Amino acid sequence: MLVSRRKRKEPKAIKIYLNNRILEQQVPTIKYLGIIRDKKLKFKEHITYVAERCMKLIHNLSRSAKLAWGLKHEALKTIYKGAILTLLLYGAPVWIDAMKYEHNIEKNIRVQRLINLRMAKAYRTTSNEALCTLTGITPIIIRTKVAVKQHNIRKTRGSQTPEIDNVVELKGWTHPANAVGITEVKDYKDQLVQLYTDGSKCEVSLGSGAEIFIGQEITAQNFNWTADAQTTRLSSWP
Repeated sequence: MLVSRRKRKEPKAIKIYLNNRILEQQVPTIKYLGIIRDKKLKFKEHITYVAERCMKLIHNLSRSAKLAWGLKHEALKTIYKGAILTLLLYGAPVWIDAMKYEHNIEKNIRVQRLINLRMAKAYRTTSNEALCTLTGITPIIIRTKVAVKQHNIRKTRGSQTPEIDNVVELKGWTHPANAVGITEVKDYKDQLVQLYTDGSKCEVSLGSGAEIFIGQEITAQNFNWTADAQTTRLSSWP
């Protein structure tokens, strides 16, 4: 197989002789290091092959991931990141140029949408963007670009753990103790304490802290209230 990206027409067959006989060449693609290459290096066959392989894996998982029973969201998400996403991103720096074509993007989106439906237990009419929001999964086209970017950074800097963030020197930053004013209230008898957070939370809980002063002395500190991730009800005390 002759591999070329030239726009002009190239002879499809290469004359290769073995014992004075011409070898017949009828191979449109070759597979090398797990990546399927065609003669124009468009990688259409590779993307199709990987998408079909992932679809078969998801259909097999569907037998154990029903709406009311079977594998839950956390288990399916682990399988997606460990198996399906690994297959989709394998060799991404090589074939990333093929993702500028809409038909190749749709194949990977179709795979991600199918596993997102299983994780979110949603209707088939739900859009892919909504499914990614419900499951907390990064859209596959963005995740592919991120993987390629990380590869290029490691390749350029020659380090497996590059420092992506730059160190910024502290200049004119207000100290947190001076950023918020403290108002002293005398004869305050209300025992109700209200806490507010910025909405940041992990998968299971959210929290906040407080310190109580009487005059110049701290009477209580390092209170950590842990609230349910789906409600504002305080569920446990330190």
